[in-house]
Amino acid sequence: MFNNLSERLTSVVKSLTGRGRLTEENIKESLSDVRTALLEADVSLSIANTFLDNVQTKAIGQKVLTSLRPGDALIKVVHDELIATLGEHSASLNLQAQPPVVIMVVGLQGSGKTTTVAKLAHWLKTTQKKSVLLASTDIHRPAAIEQLKILAQQIDVHNFASNPNDDPITIARAAITQAKNQLIDTIIIDTAGRLHIDQEMMEEIKHLHQQIEPLETLLVVDSMMGQDAVNTAKSFADTVLLTGIILTKTDGDARGGAALSMRITTGQPIKFIGTGEKIDALEPFYPDRIASRILGMGDILTLVEDAHNKIDHKKAEKLAKKFQKGKAFDLEDFREQLQQMRNMGGISNLLTKLPGLGNMPQANRANSEQTLIKMEVIINSMTPRERHFPAFIKGSNKQRIAKGSGTQVQDINRLLKQFEQMQKMMSRLKGSKMQSMLNYLQGS
Repeated sequence: MFNNLSERLTSVVKSLTGRGRLTEENIKESLSDVRTALLEADVSLSIANTFLDNVQTKAIGQKVLTSLRPGDALIKVVHDELIATLGEHSASLNLQAQPPVVIMVVGLQGSGKTTTVAKLAHWLKTTQKKSVLLASTDIHRPAAIEQLKILAQQIDVHNFASNPNDDPITIARAAITQAKNQLIDTIIIDTAGRLHIDQEMMEEIKHLHQQIEPLETLLVVDSMMGQDAVNTAKSFADTVLLTGIILTKTDGDARGGAALSMRITTGQPIKFIGTGEKIDALEPFYPDRIASRILGMGDILTLVEDAHNKIDHKKAEKLAKKFQKGKAFDLEDFREQLQQMRNMGGISNLLTKLPGLGNMPQANRANSEQTLIKMEVIINSMTPRERHFPAFIKGSNKQRIAKGSGTQVQDINRLLKQFEQMQKMMSRLKGSKMQSMLNYLQGS
C-alpha cells in the first residue's frame, strides 16, 4: 500500500532537502507535485487541496524557511499532516463491557468480509486472549454460513449453527444467548453482503443494528476500489453508527488513496488493515507508523511486533542453543530462516518497514521475493546430508540439485556463496550475545 505515493513524495522531499534554502515559491512548486501524487493515489480533490493548504500554511508559519535544515523541517510538517489526515491516534477495539462484547461486521460482497471476520477472531484470540463465537446472519447466501463455519474450525474458535430459514435478528439474538451461556468473551456477527449497495440490504443492516446494539460496528472495505471504496463507506456511515473501518487487500493496493480519504469522509477511524491472504495477515492501523512508511522512514515497531508474534520461538531458541554449543550453521538452519521470513509476510512486507528501503521499486521487491523462493526450492532439492554438510556438495551434486530444482548450476554456486557469508556472520554470535538472545526468546 502507498508504494506509488511513497515514491512520489520521497522524490519531492529529496529535491527540497538538497537545497540550501527554501522559499515560498519553491515550496509551492514542490507542493504542486505532491498534489499530483495525491490525485494519482486516488485521493479526492477536496481532501488533497485541504492537505496541501495545511502543509503550506504550517511550512511558512513555522519558520521552515529560516530553519538550518529546511528540507528536514518540511518533511516533519508533511509527516505530521499525514498523521492528522490518517487519524492522529490509533483507535483500538472497545472491549470494555460485560461479556459477551458484540461486534457487528458489515460490507459489500467481495470485499473479503467473511474472511476478515475470521482474521479478527484470530487476532482477538491470539493477541487479546479472548474466547470468540462467530455467527453468520447472511441468509441470502447459505455458502457464507458454511464458509464461516469452516473458518471457525480452522482457527479453533466457537461457531453458531445459523439456520438460513431464520431471519437475521433471530439468528443474532440466539447467537448472543449462546455466547452468554457459554461465558464467551466476544461474539462477531457477520452480516449479509451484496455486490453493490441497495436499499433492501441497508434496511436489513439498520434494523439488525437497532435490535442487537453492538458495541463495535466495523465496516470492511476493499482498498483496491479506490474512490469507490470511500463512497461505499460514506453510504454505510449514513445508515448505521459505525465505530471503525477495516481496509482489506492493502497488499495489492499500490495507491492508498482510500486510506487517506476514509477517515475524513466518514468521520470514523481505520482500526485494522488486511495485509495478505493468511489468517494472521491483519494488523492494527497506526497512523504515525503508516505516515513513516509513506515517507520511507520505515516502521520498526510493527516489524518487532511481527517478529514477536509470527516467529516460531521454539525453533529460534533451538537454533540459539545449537550455536551456544559451538555447532555450525547449516543449510537446514538457513531454510528455516527463509521460512520464518515468509511467515512474517515475505521480503516485500519486511522492506516496507525498514528505514530507507520502503521505497524500493516494486520490480526489485518482486525479484528479491523470487530469489528467496528459488533459494528454498534449491535447498529442498538437496539430500539431508548435503543440507547438514554443505562442504560435500561437489560438481555432480550441483548438477543433480539444479535438475531437481529447475535451476542452473550457477544458481547453486550463488546460493552456496551467500550461505557461506551468512555462516560467517552467524559464527560471530557467541558468548554474551548468544546468551542475550536466549534470554529474549525465553522471555527473561
